[in-house]
Amino acid sequence: MRRGGWTPWLYLAPALVVLGGLLVYPVYQLGLISFLEYTQAQVSGGRPTSFQGFGNYAALFRDEQFWQVLLATVLFAAACVVATLVVGCALAVLLTRVRAVPRLALMLAALGAWATPAITGSTVWVFLFDPDHGPVNRLLGLGDFSWTYGRYSAFTLVLFEVVWCSFPFVMVTVYAGIKAIPGEVIEAAALDGASPWRTWRSVTAPLLRPILLVVTIQSVIWDFKIFTQIYVMTNGGGIAGQNLVLNVYAYQKAFASSQYSLGSAIGVVMLLILLSITLVHLRLLRRRGEEL
Repeated sequence: MRRGGWTPWLYLAPALVVLGGLLVYPVYQLGLISFLEYTQAQVSGGRPTSFQGFGNYAALFRDEQFWQVLLATVLFAAACVVATLVVGCALAVLLTRVRAVPRLALMLAALGAWATPAITGSTVWVFLFDPDHGPVNRLLGLGDFSWTYGRYSAFTLVLFEVVWCSFPFVMVTVYAGIKAIPGEVIEAAALDGASPWRTWRSVTAPLLRPILLVVTIQSVIWDFKIFTQIYVMTNGGGIAGQNLVLNVYAYQKAFASSQYSLGSAIGVVMLLILLSITLVHLRLLRRRGEEL
């Protein structure tokens, strides 16, 4: 190693030690428990733990509900990502077209939504759409319609909340990318008679492709592992588990059913999926750095 090559690692050492303690050991325990028979009987000391190999994973993959929940998680996360990108990009473009005062007001409102804890935002949204006391049903004339009773209406309500707390990241990131585009390029498109939509599709979006890829991957990671919004707004996964996603499903298996090994197996599956997405994310970041 060249002279001074250890210096960056010395600066990173404290953070690596902390991250190692907070991540490596829990991940090790998660993987270890997923290979054991570990239920309430083992926790209380009534029965010894036994090695199951891939038995927990085999039982998990034979469970039809697991595949249903996995499909629901993928579809719900995809819907959240698409909606978040559409709203965030639209507001980013709007920021470039309004005056300073409305721009500041929109920025502050978006940052307020971004800074709100997930459990607080979820509780507020449940109140807003409450069939008895919420103002939304009154304004829309829906009477005592319960948004959390039906499967799709409950997922839709959670989607609204997820988009509300997620679009500021996309909006601010895309807005910064738009401001970095030379003004002459946008002006040339306008002089050629391009509409705002055509300018976005043919000029702005291609130039923002690295940024859009990064925010998309980041949104996929966040929305795939969603827990708080689903758990709070659907009271633990909805009626008969109709609104379960993988994180809530793992929680129910581990703590509601005391099947800690199955819950850990679900956690490992999620970890592998998110790890693959994260590797794609890092590769895109590296490519973006090379392009810049």
